[in-house]
Amino acid sequence: MKILSFKLNGEVKFGPKVKKEEAVWDVLAIQEELKILPSFPTQIIDGIALGFDFVEQIRKLVEAANNTVEAEKYKLSFSEIEWLSPIPRTPKNILCIGKNYNEHAKEMGAQAAPLDLVVFTKSPTSIAADGQQLPIHEGKTSSLDYEGELAIVIGKKGKDIPKNLAFDYIFGYTIANDITARDLQERHIQYFLGKSLEGTCPLGPYIVSKDEITDPQNLTVVTKVNGEVRQNGTTNDMVFSLEELVSTLSQYVTLEPGDVILTGTPAGVGKGMNPPTFLKVGDEVKVSIQGIGTLSNRFVSQP
Repeated sequence: MKILSFKLNGEVKFGPKVKKEEAVWDVLAIQEELKILPSFPTQIIDGIALGFDFVEQIRKLVEAANNTVEAEKYKLSFSEIEWLSPIPRTPKNILCIGKNYNEHAKEMGAQAAPLDLVVFTKSPTSIAADGQQLPIHEGKTSSLDYEGELAIVIGKKGKDIPKNLAFDYIFGYTIANDITARDLQERHIQYFLGKSLEGTCPLGPYIVSKDEITDPQNLTVVTKVNGEVRQNGTTNDMVFSLEELVSTLSQYVTLEPGDVILTGTPAGVGKGMNPPTFLKVGDEVKVSIQGIGTLSNRFVSQP
């Protein structure tokens, strides 16, 4: 199931994409009017915490709406809504993995892939939506770069999670662009400031529930800048698998529903080009991941 978050008349909502249509089911309106379920979460993170039961609840609501003579009134065209990140705000900082693809580690100057996880975070205030225009941050950075990534959405609270149980704690997957101010990253000798400028973590367009992704360790990740392919990798090339990421992180940090883990980026970032090529006003970046969709953003000058 593809689930998106959106605003309608100032109200934050969520719902599943209507199959074969550019529309979303307004499941909150369905529940409010038809009262199909004894209870239903009004916030997406509360729903994610229910795990697959949340997906089943949504399916029951959609089925009930389809059985009415007014099913169309519960559908909202994408043109009617304001898209939000599928997780509008995470419970804590976004957890990120650096240098998790061999070739990317090399293009960033490493002699070899890391022997253990390289972990950093991005502020939740950096989250942006698919289709949102993003600031180029003139005056703060001159080397804004892209990093297309598969992102894990955690669905169950967990600590010290065994590797063989890691997928039990995953609700689904989305697409991320880990936008980075390379000069800030180098100047401050750490990642947080260069990774956390406003709008530097677009997520979306959907969360895809894990039942729809048969093999998340074998997905293509393609990043295009103005139509030019810059990154073309597969999650099979990760140094540390998704299971290892979830398990290892949980040894140190209690994972919670709604937590987002950025799993690393393939080779082909702007800094790795010769000469380095960074984002500029007007550039459009599209990150596509098999089975999920395409995350698109254009960069603009701040007013």
